[in-house]
Amino acid sequence: MANLASRNHVERVLAAAQDMTATTGEPGIATSWRRCLVDHKLDPARRGPPRTLTQSELKDCAAPIDALMHLAMPELEDLYRVVREAGYCVNLADTNATVLVSRLPEGEAATILRKWKVYTGSVFSEATEGTNGLGTALAEQRPILVHRDEHFREQWAMFSCAVAPVFDHTGQLTGAVNITSCRGDLDRTAHQMALAVTAQTVRRIEDAIFRAHFRNAWIAALPGHDIAGSQLIAFDADQRVLGASRAARRSLGLSDSVIDGGAALSQFIRLDADAMRSPDAAPLLRHADGTRLGHGRLSAPQRARSTTSNAARARHPADHRYAALSRLAGSDPALQRSVKRLMLVADENIPVLLHGETGSGKDMFARAIHAASHRAPRHYVALNCAALPESLIDAELFGYEAGAFTGARRDGSKGLIVQADGGTLFLDEIGDMPLALQTRLLRVLENREVWPLGALKPVPVNIRLISATHRDLDAMVAEGGFRADLYYRIRGLQVELPALRARSDKAEVIAHIAAEEAPQARIASDAWKAMLTHPFPGNMRQLRHVLRLAACTAEHGVITEADLDLPPCGEPAMASDLEAAERNVIAEALRAHGGRVAATAQALNLSRATLYRKIKALKIESVRH
Repeated sequence: MANLASRNHVERVLAAAQDMTATTGEPGIATSWRRCLVDHKLDPARRGPPRTLTQSELKDCAAPIDALMHLAMPELEDLYRVVREAGYCVNLADTNATVLVSRLPEGEAATILRKWKVYTGSVFSEATEGTNGLGTALAEQRPILVHRDEHFREQWAMFSCAVAPVFDHTGQLTGAVNITSCRGDLDRTAHQMALAVTAQTVRRIEDAIFRAHFRNAWIAALPGHDIAGSQLIAFDADQRVLGASRAARRSLGLSDSVIDGGAALSQFIRLDADAMRSPDAAPLLRHADGTRLGHGRLSAPQRARSTTSNAARARHPADHRYAALSRLAGSDPALQRSVKRLMLVADENIPVLLHGETGSGKDMFARAIHAASHRAPRHYVALNCAALPESLIDAELFGYEAGAFTGARRDGSKGLIVQADGGTLFLDEIGDMPLALQTRLLRVLENREVWPLGALKPVPVNIRLISATHRDLDAMVAEGGFRADLYYRIRGLQVELPALRARSDKAEVIAHIAAEEAPQARIASDAWKAMLTHPFPGNMRQLRHVLRLAACTAEHGVITEADLDLPPCGEPAMASDLEAAERNVIAEALRAHGGRVAATAQALNLSRATLYRKIKALKIESVRH
């Protein structure tokens, strides 16, 4: 049966290649088959694994796109979390279709993918493997789905690959993101949806590449986008064009020569006169002829952002009040914008809603907001609505009179709202507050008074409310799980707290928290790499616990990867990957110490005999400056 299937596949490929009008599945598959036969001289019946690079070759391939890998990792991890349950692996490849990053699913799918070497180091160029997702997407520089027997080689017919190429800030091809599944129960339509998700991930990676390259320029995001992604255009303070994304180049007719010539922005789009005085806003953009283009987004240079933030602080008499907020924002542009807004309303009685994943630092932000306001000398009172039984939240929040119920204190209780009078009340996980209590809280916010249980008259209160949740309150309102009127009362200013994996300053955050939790320890390079690539689903809280434990277990004050309690969030590394990582760390350490084995052994906390043995086993050449 296998031989019959192979013969049928070969005959189908040859027939389609000879018939210039043939189409099969994905548009362009027959064209790719013809390229494989005519240009690449490939045999569709040939079997065998793809070429796999040595660790040395792989390192050489990865070096030129190290920056891309760093920017892409958060998005790849997010994509992996979305598609892994469907049995997909996630790969990032260079322009030669060499897989440089690989995340495998769990279970039998991982076993099959390993067997066929669909992992880091394998090369899937169309010129060697025939029509396949990675190779053909890169050859044609477009997103593509290659579904099962659309592959040129019959042995790959068990796989379906959805791939989108990645383009850099100049519009040049720089790599591709691939997801591959060996599930036979998923039809082409299902894989088409997976391709759409992959393409969205790539668009976000390309935006990150563009913004990182032009971080010290003004960037205008034009309204709408096309198949090539976001329309971004970078320019300087004199409104001379510095760069444009692939979509913007196509939309505005921009070329390298025009950009290199420093063309005026007004030749392509026009900004309102005061747009650059209000960075991070949504200015009205116009075509060069003055016709309305629509509202876009304008981002200031990083240096300008710092200046703007300083100007905002200068409008307040005591700049030190904002130190905690500024420290929490770090150098992440999105958080810096949010902190700027918080500074402007620090002394206003505007409720704040913090939204973010568990462990993302909502309580720390709430405390920093309180410290930045004129209410700082008064009480900061916090309640976790998810941590108390429903029967106790009422009494804790609103208080009660003496004898109000069995078990009540003899002298009653003021309740948290009254305790926060003149200060700040922080309600964490407000999305878990029961509907009945939501009604009572709404009444407090409207009337500025509290009715304790058993009381004969209300108690007037003056509070600043800060709420926090990880839930989607918009969806809860739509489903009736949260009162709409309360939602709009607490949502005066909503601040999105990004997950640690999504922060652009992740390395700085790790360094800052390490200085707090492990001040006497030094972090080895393998530990740094592990933390930079780990998604930290528990966010800041998890990172603190990991570093606190690592500081206790580290020998000789050096935190290595072995000291990090990082639960697996994907497929465990293969033995060859671990060997490669160990080889790279030892080689880098030798290079850093001028090839001196004694100094290297001391830095790696190894005996010289052990280090010599590893150098020999891993075939590491001696390194001298």
